[in-house]
Amino acid sequence: MKQAHSYGKKADRALALWVKLARATATLGRLSAGNIRSFGLTEPQFGALECLGHCGPLTLGELSRKQLVSGGNTTCVVDNLEERGLVERTRNPRDRRTVVARLTPKGKRLFDEIFPRHALHIARLAGVLTDKEQDDLAILLKRLGLALAASSKDNA
Repeated sequence: MKQAHSYGKKADRALALWVKLARATATLGRLSAGNIRSFGLTEPQFGALECLGHCGPLTLGELSRKQLVSGGNTTCVVDNLEERGLVERTRNPRDRRTVVARLTPKGKRLFDEIFPRHALHIARLAGVLTDKEQDDLAILLKRLGLALAASSKDNA
């Protein structure tokens, strides 16, 4: 068996962390996506329904920022949800240039039906860790994400 390269203790540790984090994220994402597809939705459609279901009406820009996707993609997703009667768009009465998306009654019923089921699915997946392990991991991942975001702004 060929011996792996070593890049120094700190680099090797960081690379091992990166690989494990990437693999866990990919697996969790794949299992989550399969559950979302079982509802007849794409991941972006589910994400938009989730944001609107939890946050209420949002401008398309706000929806885009919350989902970390481009405005063009958000417009396409909202178009598709609107065609299905799940979302409606209205102009903001205070600023007619701004478009607000909100769930229709049909969209709200769908959200209320599927989101609790998805939440239970994610809880089952995360259940391989104890409650404390989940809490600790969440804290560590948040700390890592915030530090990396701040570092990337400093280097921009």
